[in-house]
Amino acid sequence: MVQHVFPGRFTATPERSDITVFLIGMRANRWWQVAKVARVAGKMGPMLRHLAQHPDAGMLGAHNWFGRTTLLLSYWESPEHLQRFAADRDAPHLQPWRDFMRTLQGSGSVGVWHETYQVPVADLEAVYVDMPAFGLAAATTHAPIGPGMKTARQRLGR
Repeated sequence: MVQHVFPGRFTATPERSDITVFLIGMRANRWWQVAKVARVAGKMGPMLRHLAQHPDAGMLGAHNWFGRTTLLLSYWESPEHLQRFAADRDAPHLQPWRDFMRTLQGSGSVGVWHETYQVPVADLEAVYVDMPAFGLAAATTHAPIGPGMKTARQRLGR
């Protein structure tokens, strides 16, 4: 998929007071145990499809990076939205998590991790130069940098 590159300087202008940033991933500790690694990795696609089909779940946007250690960067409306999705019996997260904890946790084959940050919009700053809409700007509002927003210091504390 070719993404449109926006020439110039842009920023993210979320129209909310807080953003929840959620980082999650896995690590193939024993990469040669391909079946176990694939079983864990294969659970993320259905979760992302579900979230795309259910915007009311609260995920605003996400980006993936793959390697021995994977990373999914996602932006959420609130920690409550994220926690509600994680505990929802009808969403494709809870059962795979229980299965992982029952069958793979402690085996050393595949590691999983996550970090959650609640960020006041006044305490964040973003700049994108000659990029497609990306990151927080893709998840919220992608806006050209104008007067009064030229430096990181000016963009902080808006």
